[in-house]
Amino acid sequence: MRRRCGWARDPLDVQHHDEEWGVPEHDDRRLFEFLILEGAQAGLSWLTILRKRDAYRRAFAGFDVERMARFSDSDVRRLLGDAGGTPIQNAWTSLSEVPTETDVSRALSRDLGKRGFRFVGPTICYAFMQSVGMVNDHVVDCFRWATVRRLAGPSTQDTTSRRR
Repeated sequence: MRRRCGWARDPLDVQHHDEEWGVPEHDDRRLFEFLILEGAQAGLSWLTILRKRDAYRRAFAGFDVERMARFSDSDVRRLLGDAGGTPIQNAWTSLSEVPTETDVSRALSRDLGKRGFRFVGPTICYAFMQSVGMVNDHVVDCFRWATVRRLAGPSTQDTTSRRR
């Protein structure tokens, strides 16, 4: 049996964990989708949001970034907090080590707030960063940790520091 991060229990969570969570994402529409879904998740379980995902896609016109936000490539890179876009590779040994926010998520939250976004605090921004592969927070004994690390590319940055 494969070892997974402890939060992936329901079949829908397992599918999301095994196929999407932590995988570096570069598509504007998917990035916007995850930002909206993470905001909707605050106070709810992620499983609740996954169950309503299709309804969110319908409600937000398929998360069409061009229709809903007009960011340039340089804006997107700046918003992601890293001009090179290289995901941060953490090496947590247990879920209790994984932070709920970092300096980068706080900066992202501030920047989005200046641009008129609401309900995008640092915790939501960090969850977004985890979902779209800006940071690899799979625990090291999870079968996805090494795979996600490889997907990030050859110039990944390793860190075990607890930036909160």
